[in-house]
Amino acid sequence: GCVGCHGPVGISAVPMYPNLAGQKEQYLTLAIKAYKDGNRNSTNAASMKPMSMLLNDAEIADVAAYLAGLK
Repeated sequence: GCVGCHGPVGISAVPMYPNLAGQKEQYLTLAIKAYKDGNRNSTNAASMKPMSMLLNDAEIADVAAYLAGLK
């Protein structure tokens, strides 16, 4: 899941993976949906697309809200 790359509290220990804790909720929602839809093709798209495909819109919103609420 997300923890492998982004850390258990949204802070990544690996420099190439972004921190997600405290990120804006709308940004996270749009980014996850873009990976899912194939509209985001960054370096990490190969990893993010399969992960995002597991989530429906409500789950994406929940993940985004959770991560946005982390400090």
